[in-house]
Amino acid sequence: MNKFYKIFFSMALLGQAAFAQNILNNPGSNHGNKFEQLGTILNTPNEQRTASGAPGVKYWQQRADYNIKCELDEKKLTLTGSETITYHNNSPDVLTYIWIQLDENEHNNLRNANYQSSTRMPAGTSNVQLEKMTTPTTPVDNGYGISIAKITDATGKKLNYTINKTMMRIEIPALKSGQQYVFNIDWKYKITDRIAGGGRGGYEFFPEDGNYLFTMTQWYPRLCVYSDFQGWQNHQFTGRGEFALTFGDFKVQMTVPSDHIVGGTGECINYSAVLSPAQLARYNKAKTSTTAPVEVVTLAEAKAAEAKKSEAKKTWVFQANNVRDFAWTASRKFVWDAMAQPIAGRNVMCMSFYGKEAYGLYSKFSTRAVAHTIKTYSDFTIPYPYPVAQSVEAANGMEYPMICFNYGRTDADGTYSESTKNGMLGVVIHEVGHNFFPMIVNSDERQWTWMDEGLNSFVEYLTEELWDNKFPSKKGPAYTIVPYMKLPKDQLEPIMSNSENIVNFGPNAYSKPATALNILRETIMGRELFDYAFKEYSRRWAFKHPTPADLFRTMEDASGEDLDWFWRGWFFGTDACDISLDSVRYAKADYPSGNAPAGGRMMGANRGNRIEKPAVNAFEDISKIRNREDNKIKFYTDKDLAARDFYWKYDRGLVEIDTTLAPKTAQPARLPMEEFTAEEKAKYANKFFYELNFGNKGGLVMPIIVEFTFKDGSKFVDRIPAQIWRLNEQKASKFYVYDKEVASIKLDPMRETADIDESNNTWGSGAQPSKFQLFKVRSANAAPARGQSVGSNPMQLEKKSK
Repeated sequence: MNKFYKIFFSMALLGQAAFAQNILNNPGSNHGNKFEQLGTILNTPNEQRTASGAPGVKYWQQRADYNIKCELDEKKLTLTGSETITYHNNSPDVLTYIWIQLDENEHNNLRNANYQSSTRMPAGTSNVQLEKMTTPTTPVDNGYGISIAKITDATGKKLNYTINKTMMRIEIPALKSGQQYVFNIDWKYKITDRIAGGGRGGYEFFPEDGNYLFTMTQWYPRLCVYSDFQGWQNHQFTGRGEFALTFGDFKVQMTVPSDHIVGGTGECINYSAVLSPAQLARYNKAKTSTTAPVEVVTLAEAKAAEAKKSEAKKTWVFQANNVRDFAWTASRKFVWDAMAQPIAGRNVMCMSFYGKEAYGLYSKFSTRAVAHTIKTYSDFTIPYPYPVAQSVEAANGMEYPMICFNYGRTDADGTYSESTKNGMLGVVIHEVGHNFFPMIVNSDERQWTWMDEGLNSFVEYLTEELWDNKFPSKKGPAYTIVPYMKLPKDQLEPIMSNSENIVNFGPNAYSKPATALNILRETIMGRELFDYAFKEYSRRWAFKHPTPADLFRTMEDASGEDLDWFWRGWFFGTDACDISLDSVRYAKADYPSGNAPAGGRMMGANRGNRIEKPAVNAFEDISKIRNREDNKIKFYTDKDLAARDFYWKYDRGLVEIDTTLAPKTAQPARLPMEEFTAEEKAKYANKFFYELNFGNKGGLVMPIIVEFTFKDGSKFVDRIPAQIWRLNEQKASKFYVYDKEVASIKLDPMRETADIDESNNTWGSGAQPSKFQLFKVRSANAAPARGQSVGSNPMQLEKKSK
């Protein structure tokens, strides 16, 4: 029997949700909650972070500079490295230890974060999966994860350290404010099979040609962030919540097989030593090519390298300044192309690395998409500050400063499906866009995934829309988030939730915040106000560590819009938008004689007899009833009869009143009426009156967008701001007067509010008109007014037809 027999099954994993606190100001009321200011929900402004959302006069952040040397052993699949770290303490605090991230320990069976979710017994499984699930009673280390050889200070003295799963604490002499500390770490680890074992970094093996593609990410021990708002950010790395990192300068030397092509964060400063003269000449040509990519390493050269593997070694040296991380890739399979994209008066080198398996897609689209992305993001945020931006085809999607790893491979014949093409373009735009969020605007991804993925998905959407007007964007349009918003509340959590506690990770951290920002831009603020404020946020927090409060406050500060109701609803709550058109009252004018009815603005009229009713509540509450039924309670007017008066009896119906003797009471001034002329009646005969009554069934307050279709075929859209709900968060109404008759009414005709039930959004003719009397006022004083293409595709069919 074949030892690789398989038993197939499906597994179910359960998760837990954690809900962010959404403090209500008036929880028992139908108003006063959703429009209340966020107040104490946000962190208190201080000298580091101001109430305007800008960094304060005493804002500070730490810095870490790295000098790293490493060697890749392709035969043993190991990476060995040594690094010198210079840590700058810019905080006002004295530090006696430093926290380091050892993310590669994620793959170790004994030193991973050990965050577990519920599991169930499957109906069946493969033997490979079964090996992963087996829990030995005496666990044996699987050999993965970072092995620390030694840690020393600048003089070579050993430092004490403690490894806690994916984190390491190094004890240091007291490091005072303004001082720096230099220390060294030597380490080694076994590189994982990224395709079989998952994860962001590792290797992919190509059995057809016997070669590897390495993506080296989270590959070196690196500093945690020490911040004014949190102290050490030393949450364990579980594989989901990404990274909080410190800016600094990197110099990295990578020794690899001599026929490997290397791409990495920053600029290579020794191309003349590692490239052939022809390749170097092509690279120099690409530096001025702004219209089309130039192949630095050709497809023919990549295929030749695949076939003849070198045993020699070469060292590539990269320099990257003011970045928060460093990643790199190496393979002899790479085709490499490049072109220049002008940004703010200088050329940015846009480059792509890919194997022959992706050539049909990447040679045409990848580098162009890189150039388009950094140009578009620059327009919406700040000018791209780095010298290069790179896309690597590695059958995944992950981002690092100046380099990212994407997917998109063709069929064997070079054709591909449209979904593969669009998926490839989407992931390239998304991952390259991460250069801005969070590589430059450096939020804490491990705590607030949405500040990374959500903001980036939003600008990705803007960039996709500017890539092709027909591009099928999936994150950003309001209607695409509706299936998620319709889920039961026990399957939802607020956007403001910790990364590890989110069940529906993609919709919550990517799509919902992207949709919210797009609604804010298109429907609530308008593009001009939104774009100015968003650029201001990007400018203020470039190369700094913003929190959600900094974003919320800046967007309001720079636009002059009170958006607390929006942040409260979309980011702190789980309510959905479901605005219903409950009823429509409509009428034509009637012309009675005499004065207008009560409520009109008229002069000189008196009301008739009016007797005040007993001042008792129409509804007796439970306290009144229980007090009356409690034999121990004695009311004062029962104990002291002198406290009773006429109204004590009146309220109880114990006296009779002769209403014919009641005096008339003067009323507020009214305007006297007169009869309409025939011409005037003809004028107002063409007026149509409508009262629209709305319900907020979903709980999320949003603008009401009303589209009127008139019987002559014309249309008009009225955009009612969300503040219409501020005095009653459940019901709202609006009165309209038109010169032509309405045939039908529809709410949210462009589906821009993510309304989860469109069945209650329409009204048509057929209802009985209401009575509406029109009075003529004599006075002139009026009232105020991932993947890869597989199988058949259209490209193949089109080729066959030729």
